[in-house]
Amino acid sequence: MIELYRTDGQVTSVVDEIGEWVWVKLTSPTLEEATLVSEALPGLDRDDILAAIDPEEKTRVQHEDGYSLVLIDVPVREVRHDIDTYNTIPLGIIILPQNVVTVCSEDAAVLAPFHEGRVKGFSTRMRISFLYQIMLRCALLYQRALRVVDRKRVDFEEHIESKTDDRDLVSLHELESTLVYFATSLRGNGGVLARLERSVRLHPGPEDEELLDDAIVENQQAVEMAQIYHDIIDGTRELMSSVMDKRLNNVMQRLTSITLILSIPTVVSGLYGMNVDLDWMPLAQVPHGFGIICAATSLICVVLAIWLARKDWL
Repeated sequence: MIELYRTDGQVTSVVDEIGEWVWVKLTSPTLEEATLVSEALPGLDRDDILAAIDPEEKTRVQHEDGYSLVLIDVPVREVRHDIDTYNTIPLGIIILPQNVVTVCSEDAAVLAPFHEGRVKGFSTRMRISFLYQIMLRCALLYQRALRVVDRKRVDFEEHIESKTDDRDLVSLHELESTLVYFATSLRGNGGVLARLERSVRLHPGPEDEELLDDAIVENQQAVEMAQIYHDIIDGTRELMSSVMDKRLNNVMQRLTSITLILSIPTVVSGLYGMNVDLDWMPLAQVPHGFGIICAATSLICVVLAIWLARKDWL
């Protein structure tokens, strides 16, 4: 899908044709759409447009004759194993002399505030500022997603002692996977920012240096958040393992106690079931002997059960 925007004065609006100072927003472009844009912007290689829709593309800054390609990773919501979580996908930003082209395989949330007029000072005519604004909002979007991940981790810990099923284990694994994706992508974005800071072609002017500095600081903070939350989830996993081991030990302890109690009547009945002379069997010829043996056996079982319960073994 192709969307075209241009800022005139303080207003960013939709336009119909690719012209000067137009932002070309491509979302999951087809081969025909990529060809159309590359023909409308002479010198732009179609393969560089399509590079951003390849999920295996790595973050980088690439300078070509007449334009520069910046590839970063942005967070997007995703459902894995029927669980709402996050993933990262490439976003390509192509800076031309009078245009900016953004390419993404999905409608990235980081771009929506720009054409919706929710970014202060945004203009399609300020190409370098636009690039650094995207980098800054991308870092802030990572931080917001990381807070969501941490809240899910807190919710998991709140009921870890009362109930833990297979879905909880999968959810914890997905949270951990998300943090690994985020940490990897944030480090890649950090490398892009460092490269941009040294770039001559994309070096920020005096009015954009603060934007670049803010983007670097916020991205580094997101890296630290991802690392901290990952360490916390490692602790949560150890806690869950300890809780499950404790539950298993409690079950085995109760089963052992029940087995011990049931062994009493089994031993007594086994002894009296032997084929021996009745003269040598206690209570064998006493009136109500069977009832006395049963009562004594039951009393022993009750006393043993009370003792085990006081020891918290039952």
